[in-house]
Amino acid sequence: MSFSKEKTLDYLIGFAFVLAMIGLATWSGDIETIMPELGPLTTGLWIYHNREWMSHPENVFLGPSVAALIGFLVNMLTISYGLKVFVTIALILLLLRLMNSPLAPSFATGLLPVLTNASHWSYIFTVLGFTLILAIAVVLRHHPGKGPERTPMSLKHMAIYLVASLVWILAVWLAGKGQMAGIPPVMVVFFEVLQKPGYNAKIAARQVIALTGAAAIGVFIHLFAAPWLLAAAISLPLVFLLLTALRIKLPAAYAFPVLALVLPQAMFKMLPLTTVLAASFFLGITVAYRKLARAPELVSKNE
Repeated sequence: MSFSKEKTLDYLIGFAFVLAMIGLATWSGDIETIMPELGPLTTGLWIYHNREWMSHPENVFLGPSVAALIGFLVNMLTISYGLKVFVTIALILLLLRLMNSPLAPSFATGLLPVLTNASHWSYIFTVLGFTLILAIAVVLRHHPGKGPERTPMSLKHMAIYLVASLVWILAVWLAGKGQMAGIPPVMVVFFEVLQKPGYNAKIAARQVIALTGAAAIGVFIHLFAAPWLLAAAISLPLVFLLLTALRIKLPAAYAFPVLALVLPQAMFKMLPLTTVLAASFFLGITVAYRKLARAPELVSKNE
């Protein structure tokens, strides 16, 4: 994978933007001002120039911000942790359909307040501030104009997403590992790939390796480089090298170096294992679904 000077500069600016957020959190001493999904959002918009995301800059601000508010408010309810995760997922799925938005990182900004039991509005203000900056940056620098009309996520795909999420939440609850109910980067990738007709086992395997590897990097570096800023400064380039070696573009992987900084201790220790299990489950379901969906086409061709 070759890089022009412009592409290299994009990476440096993107990483600097994420590190600035962590620096702000370090200065303020408020861990709830850390937004892990800023990494994937910045990568997708500023580095990969994801046209679907960029064609509607207002959604870059509204989707993650409203989702964060949803998760924050759901976390205040006196219901079980697993139910909080499911309700948050369902409401964000509905939000993205109503907005006709493909901005999957909204799941991560919504789930984080539940995972970390956020109790201060500083998290909401962080999401509002940084997504607004990203939306303005898209308008000023990369905005490609309105893209083609996007078809909303089908009700069938929404049902698959919700049923798979419910099955996973119930499975980890029965296993006595309820804290594994929602891993934001995995839920983001699941939303994205579920709508890709050409998705297959080869792609899924590389994505499972990428997500698990990024989670392991985030945990390992944080264990040996305790300061938030130093840990992120080391782990973000390592995730970049991992994705380059695998030859895939996966913005969600860039959430793990920052996610490892904010997770409760019990979840932090289990993050790599939880990630490989969750990614294998959700992406495996997508592969199986795509095979079943293609089966009638293969039969008709043979006939």
